[in-house]
Amino acid sequence: MKVDVEEIESCKRKLAVEAPADVVEKAWERAYGRVQKQARLPGFRKGHVPRSLVKLHFASDVRREVAEHLIPDVYRQAVSEAHIDPVNDPDLRDVRLEEGEPLSFVAIVEVKPAIPLGDVRGVEVTRKVVPISDADVDEALERMREQYAEFRAVERPANPGDLVIVDATLTPEGREPVVERGSEFVIGAGSVLPEIDHLVVGMSAGEERHAGVRFPDDYRTEELRGRSGTVDVKLTEVKEKVVPALDDEFAKTLGDFDNLDAVRAELKKQLEAQRAADEKRQLEESVVDAVLARHEFGVPDALVLRHVSHQVQHARERIRRQGVDPDRVPWDYQKIVAELKPVAEKVVRRTLLLEAIAEREGLAPSEADVDAELERLAQAAQRPAPAVRRMMEKSGDLEALRQGLRERMAVDFLTQHATVRE
Repeated sequence: MKVDVEEIESCKRKLAVEAPADVVEKAWERAYGRVQKQARLPGFRKGHVPRSLVKLHFASDVRREVAEHLIPDVYRQAVSEAHIDPVNDPDLRDVRLEEGEPLSFVAIVEVKPAIPLGDVRGVEVTRKVVPISDADVDEALERMREQYAEFRAVERPANPGDLVIVDATLTPEGREPVVERGSEFVIGAGSVLPEIDHLVVGMSAGEERHAGVRFPDDYRTEELRGRSGTVDVKLTEVKEKVVPALDDEFAKTLGDFDNLDAVRAELKKQLEAQRAADEKRQLEESVVDAVLARHEFGVPDALVLRHVSHQVQHARERIRRQGVDPDRVPWDYQKIVAELKPVAEKVVRRTLLLEAIAEREGLAPSEADVDAELERLAQAAQRPAPAVRRMMEKSGDLEALRQGLRERMAVDFLTQHATVRE
């Protein structure tokens, strides 16, 4: 087999491949055999059509069989002989496939870049250390009070922030009315049309009001987008938010705490741990960014677009979990790709650089490291670790787990050897 490799770009290769005629002839013979076993013609039983008639009546089927089996086999052998590892399916061009003749084609593929690593130790970064203040603790306590808030019925007009219970009749233009009884929402929370939010402010229990509405262009029901309509609202009950007092009694409802000072102490401890973790992540990102700045290299478009595709799939899945059919959402994929591509390119550059550093420094997770990570995942999923391992082996995710651990080791290596100024 002849394989000529030409470097088109830093991450792109052109393979000119030629397989000898005898290899092609054997593939043609095998294809004739496969087609002959399935061939049917009047006067002949299935599988007993003579070769001459198979060649006459099923020539296109035989050629397709040869192409589907021979070209992938020859391509795999060619990249093996050329010692390249493509990251995408080949773009095949100039395919010449004839019985009794050599097979030839050109394959355009992308490969990972060769990264000439320089010195990755001693990069200088600055870490900003911000201690937890009393104000941070106060803010966290306020969030906890909000979580324990209750809504209690009141005899007064509704105000923003109140929870209201209404009977509503929504009539889109040209459509039948939709009646909802006992519907409740918090005024100003954005869960209803703005016109309804404004309408109920100042209403008292038993009062009725009428208003025009317009459904926004991104309304959840596609057929109503941009339409006008009317709404009739009868308010049945008003409830105001009541947050608990910030005292020792409130502290006791939060757990095994004797007083509010004990809660504050525990909150401060948790906030310090969270901030330390955040500062560690920020430091690591700063170190990796500094090392990336020292290395200029291109990345394969295939890997960038693959990452973009994963992000789009995650977005579609999030929408599906919200009960919306993603196929009914007007996606502007060209705009989405343009917005996601710069971030995806940086993610790919980061991954390739860390992979190269791990390779040079001999960093690789042990089986004990893999087992520990599997155990952590199993506990989070509340499943046995062996079952998680089998599932990941079957899906191919176990290798991705190893790669993730290897990247983690490379980040730790860079951080340990960085010069950090606080």
